[in-house]
Amino acid sequence: MKTRFVLMLFALGMLASAPTLVAQDHGEIGVFGDMFRAGGTNLYGVGGRLSFNVHPNVAFDLDGAYDFAQSNTQNVTGINGNTQVFRSDLRATHGLFGPKFQLGTKGAVRAFLFAKGGFVRFGLTPGPVTFGTFPTQLQNTDLNGVFFPGGGIEFFLGPIGIRADAGDEMYFDRGVNHDLKITFGPTLRF
Repeated sequence: MKTRFVLMLFALGMLASAPTLVAQDHGEIGVFGDMFRAGGTNLYGVGGRLSFNVHPNVAFDLDGAYDFAQSNTQNVTGINGNTQVFRSDLRATHGLFGPKFQLGTKGAVRAFLFAKGGFVRFGLTPGPVTFGTFPTQLQNTDLNGVFFPGGGIEFFLGPIGIRADAGDEMYFDRGVNHDLKITFGPTLRF
């Protein structure tokens, strides 16, 4: 009898909490394509995002992105007049986290502002991106701190949406370097 009573209380508690579990205001998960303008070079890549709402108007974002290799051919002429041609592949990896301030908590359209910090890692390696070449790639990298303020807009139809954001990804390497970063992709509210 006691076991049935405990099971009934447990079931009643689960039913009572079910609407709050599917309220779709706990956070977001999504993927995106990104464009990062490093100096004069446009780098294109993909990334993922995870957001947790800590307040109806404030979420904590965690982003990670990888920008594919952008090949550059360099011609170097020595003192003796000989010209050498070589190829370099510039890649970038981003890791960012910080608050997102949502302007409006209800409705299908939400604008937001954010201020994230983290890192950007530039790599100049001709090899493929595999776990076997990872230790050698760490030697040919440039890891820099980042501050990334910006804003964007989200459009939702139920739990499924589209998010676009843009900002100035400032990385610190011998001073501040201001670079445009744009992301766009689908997101899922949970």
